[in-house]
This record gives sequence, structure tokens and C-alpha cells, in this order.
Amino acid sequence: MASSAVALRRIVHRYAPPLLAVLVAAAVWASATGDIGVRSPLPSVVVLLIALGSAWAAATVRTRRWPLFLAAAVGWLVLAAAAAGVLASYQAGLRLRGRQLAGYLAGVALVLTGGVLVGLAVGGVRRITTASTGNVLLLAACLVGLPLVFGLWVRARQDTLAALRDRAERLEREQEARADRVRAEERTRIAREMHDVVAHRVSLMVVHAGALEVTAVDPATVEAAALIRTTGRQALTDLREVLGVLRQAGPAVTPERGLDTLDELIGESRAAGLRVSRQDEGVPTALPATLGRTAYRVVREALTNVRKHAAEAETTVCLRYLPDGLEVLVRNGPSEGGSTLPGAGQGLLGLRERVELLGGRLEAAPVDGGFLVRALIPLAGAA
Repeated sequence: MASSAVALRRIVHRYAPPLLAVLVAAAVWASATGDIGVRSPLPSVVVLLIALGSAWAAATVRTRRWPLFLAAAVGWLVLAAAAAGVLASYQAGLRLRGRQLAGYLAGVALVLTGGVLVGLAVGGVRRITTASTGNVLLLAACLVGLPLVFGLWVRARQDTLAALRDRAERLEREQEARADRVRAEERTRIAREMHDVVAHRVSLMVVHAGALEVTAVDPATVEAAALIRTTGRQALTDLREVLGVLRQAGPAVTPERGLDTLDELIGESRAAGLRVSRQDEGVPTALPATLGRTAYRVVREALTNVRKHAAEAETTVCLRYLPDGLEVLVRNGPSEGGSTLPGAGQGLLGLRERVELLGGRLEAAPVDGGFLVRALIPLAGAA
């Protein structure tokens, strides 16, 4: 069932833009010919150009919004065609927030006012349809209000699901951390008991066997005591190794990734939908493994934040090789998506502590409508 849903989403994501473009073009044409709207006296060539422009704007709305808003205004003022306007209102509710949404509503008011003036000037059916008070209010509610509210509801649902998913992942990580802590405490307790009881008694056995070996007269007894002493010492050695394993904080872990796998991380981010590019400045040199792992963690956390808060923004990962260290910069531009998703805010705090342990510093702040994460890691701290 889950695989079918994923496949369906992929199909919709792939084929929705061209299908939407065809639908908008057909609706504009039908409106201009009088099938679903007011018949336009303009030449068919003009109608066709507006229909094709509206179709192109609808097909490219995922990457840019202004063509659709322009096509909606032109279609309404020239042809009284509302197809592009309905889609524009839905996209405004889905993507715009705050001042951008207020600006869109102000633009809608101007376009509707212009439509009234055009209707009064043209007269006839156009005047009745777009210039009478009742029809204007009805059109504003049906063609602007309803799509806008639906877009707002869809975006709120997406934000809620993303927040719940983030919370579930955080709770799962916390539960795993608690389980690891409990396991570590139990292993430490077992190791302490083995050391206090087993190791102590084996040590006594070795001591008594050594004393028996020295004081015994019978050669067979001496040989047996020597064997017991040697075996006991071997048992103590093996026991120390077992206690060392038990005292470890957890099972053997897979080594963390370093800068040699940074391109793989960027490729994974691109596959997830981010627009990421990489730049290297300076002369690449061999870096300590600790520094490489820390730099990789900085990039990974920064790209994770971009994916959660600004998935549509252009992002640049820059590595600057300095004579005494490495500077890592991850910068994303302004997001077209509007609001950000909620997060715990612990990732950057943990990174800052990790970088400062190596004698470096980490900065994270908004820049030019986007966000910049900058880490300076010295070679001296990672050596």
C-alpha cells in the first residue's frame, strides 16, 4: 500500500504540470469563446496567445510564481477568463505568507477594480458579469476566496504533518538514547560485579596455587599447582578483556563519514529535491580525520535545516582550505515557500559544541533573506 502511494505521488508530481497547463489553456479559450464565460470580440490570435501564456505560467508555477499572477491579471482584464486566477489564488494560499499574501490580496483588489472599469466601458454582457456589485462579490468569493482558503488549508496540513514527523523522529532518537544509556549502565554493573566477585576469586586461586607449588613436596602436586596457576593467569587475562568490552559505552559503531563522502551527501540532497552546488577554494590538503568528520557533520546538519526550512532555495556548500585550518560555509538563498517548519533547534547547538571542542567557532545567522552556517575549524585543535 505504501509503495503504491509513493508511486502515485511520483506520477502526479511528474505529469501534473503539463496536464494543468492544458486544462488552463482550454478553460481560457472556452471562456473567450463564450462556452463558460463572456464571449470576447478580440481576434482569435490574441485569445490564443493569452491562452498559451496562461498555460506556460501554470506549467512553471513550481519554480516561479509571478508569470501565473501576471497571466491571471491579463486574462481577467482582457478576456474575463478566471482559470489562471483560480490557480493563482490557490498557489498564493499554498506558498505565500505575511506581507507577500497581503500584497497578493491588494493586487487582486486592483485587478477586480480594473475588471469593473473595463466592464463599464465595454458594456453588454461583460458589464453585467464583471461590473455589477452582486456578481463582483460572488466572483471574488468563488474565484479568489475559496481557492485561497483551500491553499491555506493544504499548507497548514503539510506543516502539521511535517511537525508531527519531526517530533516522532526526535522522540524515537530520544528513546534510542535512553535505551543505549540503560544498556550501558547494565553492562557497567555486570562488569563491576564480575570484577568484584569472579576476578577476585580467580586471583585468590592463582595465589594459593602459587603457594602450593612452592611448598609442596610431591612432584605430581607441584605440577598440578603450576598448571592451576598458569590456567588461572590466562583466565584473568581473558576476564580483563571481557570486562573491557563490557565497560564500553555501547557496541562497536561504524566510523563516521568524512569529507571524502561529501559529494555523496550532496548527491543525496539533490535526489531529495534540493538545489545544491559545491565550491572548493584554496589548495586541498590532507586533513586530520577528526576535522574531516566535523566538517562533514556541519554540512549535513546545514543541508538538513535547508531541507526542513527552505527546500526551494538555492544552496551553496563552500570549502575554503586555509593554511591553518578549514572554513566550511553553507548558504541558502531566500525561500519561495514562505514559512518555515518547526524544529527542536538542538542540531546547531550540538554542532557548535563539537566545533568548539576542536578550538574553532561556528556562526549561524540569516543573511540577505537566506541563512548562512559558517564553521572555522583549526588544524591545531584536530591534530
